[in-house]
Amino acid sequence: MNTRLILYFIGVILIFISFFMIFPVAVSVIYGQTDTIPLIASFGITSISGSVLYLFTKGHKREDIRHREAFIIVTLTWVIMSFFGSVLFLLTGTFNSFTDAYFESMSGFTTTGASVLTNIEAVPKGVLFWRSMTQWIGGMGIIVFALAILPLLGTGGMQLFKAEVPEISVDKLRPRIIDTAKALWIIYVTLTATDAILLYTAGMSVYDAVCHSFTTMATGGFSTKNESIAHFKSHSIEYITSLFMFLAGINYSLYFYVFKGKFSKLWRSNEFRFYLAITTIATLLVTVYLWMSSYTSLIESFRYSLFQTVSIMTTTGYVTADYEKWVPLAQVILILLMFFGGMIGSTGGGIKQVRILLMIKQGYREIYQLIHPRAVTAVKLDDKFLDKEILGSIWGLIFLFLGICAVATIGMAATGMDIITSSTTVISAMSNVGPAFGVAGPTENYASIPLIGKWILIFCMITGRLEIYTVLILFMPHFWKK
Repeated sequence: MNTRLILYFIGVILIFISFFMIFPVAVSVIYGQTDTIPLIASFGITSISGSVLYLFTKGHKREDIRHREAFIIVTLTWVIMSFFGSVLFLLTGTFNSFTDAYFESMSGFTTTGASVLTNIEAVPKGVLFWRSMTQWIGGMGIIVFALAILPLLGTGGMQLFKAEVPEISVDKLRPRIIDTAKALWIIYVTLTATDAILLYTAGMSVYDAVCHSFTTMATGGFSTKNESIAHFKSHSIEYITSLFMFLAGINYSLYFYVFKGKFSKLWRSNEFRFYLAITTIATLLVTVYLWMSSYTSLIESFRYSLFQTVSIMTTTGYVTADYEKWVPLAQVILILLMFFGGMIGSTGGGIKQVRILLMIKQGYREIYQLIHPRAVTAVKLDDKFLDKEILGSIWGLIFLFLGICAVATIGMAATGMDIITSSTTVISAMSNVGPAFGVAGPTENYASIPLIGKWILIFCMITGRLEIYTVLILFMPHFWKK
């Protein structure tokens, strides 16, 4: 194992993170906040740490990154940058507990959006800007960002890309992996800027518009307001946010083709049609039940249904209503949507739409095979036949996903949490959603979760964000053997 190469790349990542820390400092200076000095100190600690690692390891022998190094680099990147993000929270006095600071930082970088802040609006603007920026960085992934601007990884860059953006098959949009990463980030920045402009024209301040565009496109859900999007009491802001949450849940490779004028590529995608169908069906179902039980107006029912359905399914986690007061069937639908997540290759979490679609196809195939045992059948996606190895990998991931949820739920219950809180917080953390039910519901936060419970959820956040295999492989003894 090339330890120097791993430390070298971690150093580079920390230098990148310190670069992003300049923006909260600027925001603090512009608004005359009291957190300027601690933010500068955080920038200094992070940049010096990254520079030291870089200088002491830059003389390493240039080698391609192998699978083993790629998995370690990606997992360590999330662990370490969450640590330095937590240092910022501690230095600014946002939290007095390292656990709370690390929980908030990990929740940001993994785009989970689960918060332990009890009064968000009392936090200085510079810190809140950094909090939103952690989600924006984590949304597309700092590894992809590094690949976009640093042509220093050789052909091993694909190994990092695969570990950071797990796909059924990683499709290079451009001939080189660096060009692919650049294309993804250009699309990401363009959509973020568009969202910010529209939110500003709808009535948000420049500051709020930028912060919310960061967390919308990252499907993170951190807000600058205690009441989340509900604070603004604006139909236009809610519909704009609903649109961009939905857009954030789409596979970014499809945007590349759309921007090139190949619109047919979007509609020919089986996963996109499935994603659109699930969104439509779930929204209509919740709308009908809300109209029958909670709201007198059909338009009002649709407004709240659309927003919460898209928010939960894309794993963004914004709220405009206390859905714990809704009828049980609507609540069950929202819980199920937590598992779906966005499309693969999007910033959304969850199991991902295409995996669920393929498992439905596989289930139908098994039933059809029982009826016609001699028939030769295969599972197709976008008119392409899929290998059994791919389907087996998906079954394995779903099994591990549900298995971790079960074990973590038991662990949460052991801390004294009720079953509703235990199960839904774990599902929410694994799918990187944010709000759950019980004491961590839409009008509450995670502050009352016991210390051990917070660390259980931290593990779930990073495992879910890196799609399980990337993290669990580090716990396999054979991984560390030569």
